[in-house]
Amino acid sequence: MDAIDSFARHVVGTRFEDLPGIAVAAAKTFILDTLGVGIAGSSGPMARELAEAQTLWGEREEARVWGNGRLLSAPAAAMCNACQAHNSEFDCLHEEAVVHAMSIVLPAAMAGAERGKGVSGRNLITAVTLGVDVAAGFGIAATSGLQFFRPATAGAFGGTAALGKLMGFDQAAMLEAFSLVYGQCCGTMQAHTEGSGLLALQMGFNARNAVVACDLAQRGFGGPKHILEGRFGYFRLIEAAGEPARVARDLGKRWLVAELAHKPFASGRATHGIIEACLALREEAGFRADAIESVTARVPPLVEHLVGRPPSADMGLNYARLCARYLASRALLYGGIEAWHFTPEAYRDAASQTLAGRVSIEAVDAGDPNALTPVEVEIRLGDGTRRATRLGVVLGNPAKPLSREEHLRKFRRNCAAGARPLDSDRVERLIECVDGLEDMADVATLAELASP
Repeated sequence: MDAIDSFARHVVGTRFEDLPGIAVAAAKTFILDTLGVGIAGSSGPMARELAEAQTLWGEREEARVWGNGRLLSAPAAAMCNACQAHNSEFDCLHEEAVVHAMSIVLPAAMAGAERGKGVSGRNLITAVTLGVDVAAGFGIAATSGLQFFRPATAGAFGGTAALGKLMGFDQAAMLEAFSLVYGQCCGTMQAHTEGSGLLALQMGFNARNAVVACDLAQRGFGGPKHILEGRFGYFRLIEAAGEPARVARDLGKRWLVAELAHKPFASGRATHGIIEACLALREEAGFRADAIESVTARVPPLVEHLVGRPPSADMGLNYARLCARYLASRALLYGGIEAWHFTPEAYRDAASQTLAGRVSIEAVDAGDPNALTPVEVEIRLGDGTRRATRLGVVLGNPAKPLSREEHLRKFRRNCAAGARPLDSDRVERLIECVDGLEDMADVATLAELASP
């Protein structure tokens, strides 16, 4: 038997009543957070063009594009919303898994919910929780470093799980849907390496593929059965090695949605420890940025691989969000990371480029190829003074969470950053609806509120 059977059984057999309170609360928190970053993403590069391009492949009006308002087919809406959820690098993730576990799960589930009509808040919470269990579970099961873009590939299975749950699949149908989405999995790490906009688009591809897989499975299509552990299975081709059976044993005992980490900064999560450490040293020591002679960040190899790239005055937006040296310089110069740090003028700023050139990123073995912590930052001043700090947990992690006020502040700011900013009444109504999601009769209301 392949481990996919256990994942399918968990998805099919779990009810809302089986979810602990901590999982329900976390699901609601990150449903709201993901809606917010998806709304903000509607103003991101090529987001409007992507929504317009969907009409090339049909014009069914089934689900909404958040922050845009356009009605598209369910696969097309899922594609746009997943791309928007990731294009600003502000979406939550499971750190151990290295998977942005909500960014495909929620768009796929919401597209299906709008199309199907009458999906309750309880059913959405259940579907999203189980989708995160699958997406993050695949990431945790990986015992080798990323060779494909894991948030997209693992997310494809999470989106399929969530939508299949909402569509009422039995074990056989869920297995076929997983098989069909495996046949469509995509996500190259070359996009991450080059800082290409394809990175977010790959999230969109896989959200669309999840909807397509479920639609085909519902109509009797199927595929191979040993898709995780077979000779050409996921944990031989997409991941170089993994132990999915080990993770499957904890399904229903360990709720991964409760382990998701918020992002306090709109940049790659692997930059966050470096940013936080720089801000802490700046606050504690009170030195001026122009007094800095060098900054050394000692990080796990994965962090160096993901965000250790050199800064450039002509870099693009996606590259800058993944450039720890540039972000460290901005944090030290300005005491934070804001939207205006991601402009051509900011990249060309002489003080930023000079300080970024004094930042070095050193890889230190952490014993786990997927580790994002610990992070140690040492700053040396021109007078020979040295300041250092070490972080084992980064802000936004469940062990160091954002407060409710910080969470809502982020959501409100994201709603104001959309292509068509939401008015305050609509924003507060969204917050109210998600707070009471268990009692909502039809979650299509969320998409209506998120789509001016």
